Order: sequence, then C-alpha cells, then structure tokens
Amino acid sequence: MAERFGGYQNEIYLQGLAGTTPAFSTDPTTLDGAASGVLTPEAYGYVAGGAGSGATMHANREAFDRWKIVPRMLTGATERDLSTTLFGATLPVPVLLAPIGVQTIVHPEGELATARAAAALGVPMILSTASAHTIEEVAEAGGDGPRWFQLYWPSDDEVCASILARARAAGYSTLVVTLDTWTLAWRPQDLDRAYLPFLKGEGTAIPLSDPAFRARLPRPPEEDLPSAILQWVGMFTGTDHTWEQLPLIRKLWDGPILLKGIQHVDDARRAVAAGMDGIVVSNHGGRQVDGALGALDALPGIAQAVGEKIEVLFDSGVRTGADVLKALALGAKAVLLGRPFVYGLGLAGEEGVRHVLRSLLADFDLTLGLSGHRRPAELSPAALHRD
Repeated sequence: MAERFGGYQNEIYLQGLAGTTPAFSTDPTTLDGAASGVLTPEAYGYVAGGAGSGATMHANREAFDRWKIVPRMLTGATERDLSTTLFGATLPVPVLLAPIGVQTIVHPEGELATARAAAALGVPMILSTASAHTIEEVAEAGGDGPRWFQLYWPSDDEVCASILARARAAGYSTLVVTLDTWTLAWRPQDLDRAYLPFLKGEGTAIPLSDPAFRARLPRPPEEDLPSAILQWVGMFTGTDHTWEQLPLIRKLWDGPILLKGIQHVDDARRAVAAGMDGIVVSNHGGRQVDGALGALDALPGIAQAVGEKIEVLFDSGVRTGADVLKALALGAKAVLLGRPFVYGLGLAGEEGVRHVLRSLLADFDLTLGLSGHRRPAELSPAALHRD
C-alpha cells in the first residue's frame, strides 16, 4: 500500500494530546509573514521580493484562484497512490523542490539541510548553480535521495562543461536549464538595500570550487575573492543564449534535460523540436518580468500543445495541496515548490523544510481523495471549474 501522506495530520493531533503543537504553521500561505520576523530584512527581501511592482507574483496567485475544484462523490478514494514516473524513475509524489540558491542567507546549513529533508521524503531536490555549498557537499548530504541539477548557463563553454561533469559524477540524474534569468530583473526590494548576496560571496561555492573556472583567475579566490566573484557574475549573467546553442548542452549532458522558464506555446514547441526531454512552465516566481501573465494561465495551452511529446512540469505560485492538484489537472506531470520551503528552512532548518513538505503533501493527499481521485493520473481539466 502506498504511503499515506495525509497521516501527518493524525500525527499532529496525537502530539496535541501531549500538549505539543507544530513549531510553526501548517498553512504555507502564512509562512512569509512568520519568516519576516526571523530573517534579516535583506534576506527576507531577497526571497520574498519580485520584479518591479510585484504584479507577476500577484498574477501567479490570482491564476490559481480563478480555478475551482469540483469534488466528485462515492469514487472509492480511501486508498490513494501519489506516485508518478519521470524519465524512468518512480517518485513517491509529483512534487520537487525548486532550484533556489544562496540558501545560507536564511539558515547557516542552507542547501545541506534542504537536501537532507528532501531525501528523507524521497522528494527530488533541484540544486541551484547559485548554491552556497558545492555540488559534491550537497550530494553527500542528500545521500541516496533523488537529485537534479539546475544550470545557470555560463558564457564560458569550458566552465559549463566542467560544472556539468561534476554534477553527473556526483549522481545528479536530470538537468534543468534556466532560460529566463540571463540577467537580473529590476528588483526594488534588493535595490533599495543595495543587496546582492553574490557580491558578498554567498551562492558562489560551485564556481569557486570548479577547476575550469579557477584556471581563468590570475589569483585563486582565497587570495582575491572580490575579483573572482566579479568574474563569475560576469560569466553567468549578461549573455542571452539562443536555440541554436542548445546542442552544446545535449553534448555535455547524457541524461534528461528540461528547459525552465517556458511561458509561450511556440517556445514549448521549439523545445520539442530541439530534442529536449521536458520543460518547466514558469515565470521564476514573478522575479524576472514585471507584468507577465500568471504561470498557471500559460500551462493549459502549453500542455495541450506538447504534453504527449515532452514532460511538462510547473513552477511559480504553488503554495497549497489544492494548488498542486490544479496544476496537475491542467496538464503538469509534477510541480516545483519554491519559497515556502525556504521560509521553513529559515524558521527551523532541516526540520522546518520537512514540516513544510509534509504539510503540503498531506494537504495534497487529502484534497486529492476528498475531491474524488485516487491517483494524480486521474486528474484532468474536468476536475476543475474556471470562474
């Protein structure tokens, strides 16, 4: 029998009999407020902020609100199986942790704590190129847990090749290439504080430990950190790659490749034509283009156009179990969870990430059953009504 993720609520209620309550809320929509009370203003602003006025962040949530779940009765949904298969691997749930860098700005253990929490639940962690720990350190922390790697595509092909070779050697199975952040958007919450953590050395562990990158430096980072950081920032920002360059990534990576940041049907079709294995429909959580459409608004058309030819994943604005259900019903094979787990990390480290994940998965499990479904594959747009 599949694991009952919804059983987390019974665990919490039983702990209540002994006078124990969760360390922080089971409602992920409240976590940003809780985190704002414990994080530095700079760290909180970096995680919570978005591009420009924040209109795209609001659009992400409004897109979810326009879709309503229509529950069905007497479907025999007592026993549920949340598992899904991606690229030949069976995952216990259709949820992954989104690639978020510089996690040490919210907790000293950063990505190491997140990797342990994700591995304990069998949830793939997608490691960001902007990690505050090295590829190898995070792999070791995650043990036998599934792990994917996210690439901020550097302009130096040899450095790119070296980083990807390290990820492959460390057991990362799947590559996620982020397309929408080739330069940083106008982000007032960071600009008002003149705060960019990379310039302070946060989130640079991977390049600074990379032999190909270090070979480009006149002096090692241990002797001249500011110059090394500036060289890396110039290498991974400022250059917009083209579709014609994708064969290089395929040459350098022999596993599944997904393109993250797809929001237009034509770009999804181009990903198929380019031989990619998957896409992530995403607007980077509203961090890159102010005034863009909500990511969920883009999902149905893209899934309908390419969903049988390529794996379609979804990211941006996911907060609750109901959100997961809606994205799956509209054509996603799995979803990426972002800011909520980072808030959990800031609130309670590894246990905070576990609590956020277990809460989300319990919510999704129960919502799936109570809406009349036994497994994610049963979901379709017929499960929803659009206002």
